[in-house]
Amino acid sequence: MTYWFRQHHYALSVALVHLRRAPGSFLFNILVVAIALALPFMGATLLDNVRPMSEQLSVDPELSIFLKQDTPRQQAEELAVLLRQAVPDKQAKIIFTEREKALETLKEKSGLADVLTTLGENPLPDSYVLKLDAFRLAESGGDVDALAEQIRELPGVDTVQVDSAWVKRLAALLGILRLALLLLAATLGTVVVAVVFNTIRLQVLTQREEIQVSKLIGATDSFIHRPFYYTGALLGLCSGALALGAVALALRPLNAAIAEFARLYASEYQLTPLSPLLMAALLALSAGLGLIGAVLSVQRHLARVQ
Repeated sequence: MTYWFRQHHYALSVALVHLRRAPGSFLFNILVVAIALALPFMGATLLDNVRPMSEQLSVDPELSIFLKQDTPRQQAEELAVLLRQAVPDKQAKIIFTEREKALETLKEKSGLADVLTTLGENPLPDSYVLKLDAFRLAESGGDVDALAEQIRELPGVDTVQVDSAWVKRLAALLGILRLALLLLAATLGTVVVAVVFNTIRLQVLTQREEIQVSKLIGATDSFIHRPFYYTGALLGLCSGALALGAVALALRPLNAAIAEFARLYASEYQLTPLSPLLMAALLALSAGLGLIGAVLSVQRHLARVQ
C-alpha cells in the first residue's frame, strides 16, 4: 500500500512540475473547459432551484362529476358509495350537490335569475365534487386521470372534469428542460474530453524524448502514463471549480433581477447555490471527464512513441 501511494504521489508531483513549465497554456485550457462546463452547471443550478418550488405547487385536485339528467335521485345519492370504493384514499372528500341547490346558487352568483326562470325546467344535473389529497407534479397526475376514467364507467355518470391539467403541463415542461439540460451536458462534456485530449496530445509530443529515455531505462507503461492521467484530471477539476465560481457570481445579478420581479407577487424568492454535496459531485464529474480525455489521448499517442 505504501508503494502504491508513493507511485501516485510521484506521478502527481511530475504532473505539477510539467504544468509549472507552461502555466499560460494550462490556464488557457482551464478557461476554455470552464466556459464549456459553466452552461450545464448553470442549468443544473436553475433546475435545482425550480425543483423544490415545483414540489410546493402540489394541489388538491378536484373531479367534478355530472350525472345524467334522467338519473333518479336515489341512484344519484347511492353513487357516493361507489365513488368511495373507487377512491383509494379514504381521506378524500365527496360532496353531493343537488340540481335544485346548484340552480339556486347559479341564480345568486350569475345575476341571471330572470333568464333561468324563463327556462321552465332545471337544466342542471345532480353532481358530485371529489376532492383528493394533494399530489406532486409527475408522481400522481396519471393516477388522477386513471381514476377519472374509472368514474366515467360508473352507472349514471355523464361527464367527469379534472381541474389539475395545468399541473401536469408544468411537470411535462420540467421534464423537457431536464432532457434539454442532459443533452447540453452531454454535448459540452464531449467538448471537454476533446480539449483535454488535444492538451495531452501536445504534452506527449513535447515530452517525446523524455518518454523514450524512460522506456530505455525500463519504465513501465503505467509509470509513464500516470502523470498524464493526473494532468487531465487536474485540468478537469480546476475547470469545474472555476465554472462553479462563475455560476455563483452570476447568481448575484440574477437574484437582483428576480427580486424586482418577485416583489410584484409579494414574494422574496431567490436563487441559491448548489448544495456542497452536489458541488462535490460536479467537481468529481469534471475531473472524470478530464481523466477520460487523458486516457484516450495517452492510449492513442503514447503507443506511437518508441
